[in-house]
Amino acid sequence: MTRRTVRIAMNGVTGRMGYRQHLVRSILALREQGGLALGDGTVLWPEPVLVGRREHALREIADRHGLTEWSTDLDAVLADDTVDVYFDAQITSARVDAVRRAVAAGKHLYVEKPTATSLDGALELARLARDAGIKHGVVQDKIFLPGLLKLKRLVDGGFFGEILSVRGEFGYWVFEGDWQQAQRPSWNYRAEDGGGIVSDMFPHWEYVLHELFGRVTSVQALATTHLPRRWDEGGKPYPATADDAAYGVFQLEGGAVAQINSSWAVRVHRDELVEFQVDGTHGSAVAGLRGCRVQHRSATPKPVWNPDLPVTESFRDQWQEVPDNLPPGGGFENGFKAQWELFLRHVVLDEPYTWDLLAGARGVQLAELGLRSSAEGRRLDVPELTL
Repeated sequence: MTRRTVRIAMNGVTGRMGYRQHLVRSILALREQGGLALGDGTVLWPEPVLVGRREHALREIADRHGLTEWSTDLDAVLADDTVDVYFDAQITSARVDAVRRAVAAGKHLYVEKPTATSLDGALELARLARDAGIKHGVVQDKIFLPGLLKLKRLVDGGFFGEILSVRGEFGYWVFEGDWQQAQRPSWNYRAEDGGGIVSDMFPHWEYVLHELFGRVTSVQALATTHLPRRWDEGGKPYPATADDAAYGVFQLEGGAVAQINSSWAVRVHRDELVEFQVDGTHGSAVAGLRGCRVQHRSATPKPVWNPDLPVTESFRDQWQEVPDNLPPGGGFENGFKAQWELFLRHVVLDEPYTWDLLAGARGVQLAELGLRSSAEGRRLDVPELTL
């Protein structure tokens, strides 16, 4: 067995997502399983180099996990020829500059979304990476979730017949920060810092819709700020200048319509924090993060509207759970880790990989058009992007 080390500069691991999902549940999880077997007797061993602005936080994380390499000097890390990959999970407004520097240093790129605060910036990064001839990928974790993998299996198997519509509900109550601490960082609610639920979630909806049902061809959205005052990590009140809820309608290539509500000001009355209902001529499905339920047309009940009598049937009991059949090659894994494995194989073995910076730019484009649609009060076409 041969071990091949890939050194990864990980910028932004002091943040919630960068630490929990990318460092702990992806890179360190790969190390705990003994590395990533490539199938030819070689094991890929990821070696993280932690990067950030807060020295004490980096040192604490490194000590906690027995890591030895960390730095607050990004340029010095990028100048290290032994570093192969640059990963970025910083605040969005800091991403473009850092990724530019990583491209100039010749590093392969793996970045969180949104890849930039504007479509121009996102396309610039995609062009720079293409022209530099480096490998590049964007995190699109939700399509690797068990519930959506089951949903894709249904789509690919023709279960739905003609798909008519997709309805999505995402969100939960994010506490204002005064009497209970907020679950999300305060910058998420400041537009000047790149916050807002449209810029955060529309990139997700773009790749989910694109991968499962077809390209988004138009968008009509209403973005709003339901809670205009919040409290930051220090307990100080601040004006929430970014949108905390968005209601979007998306026309899809092929004619299906998707409607997705996104909100950080909603209390959950559903089985999971995000759910998608897909209705087709032959059947319907409801998928969440892990579960997926179906109702085929042959087993569809025939309800009758009668407001004068109480409902006696349990509509939820009329659906069938999709089993946890294992996909080829193994079981359902953490979605972030699954995509990290594919990207690392792409870097080392040059295996095909479609979730690149151009795909990331499509998400930024949809968010930008969604905000413009809301501001102008009209539906906007979504042009197909090319470099």
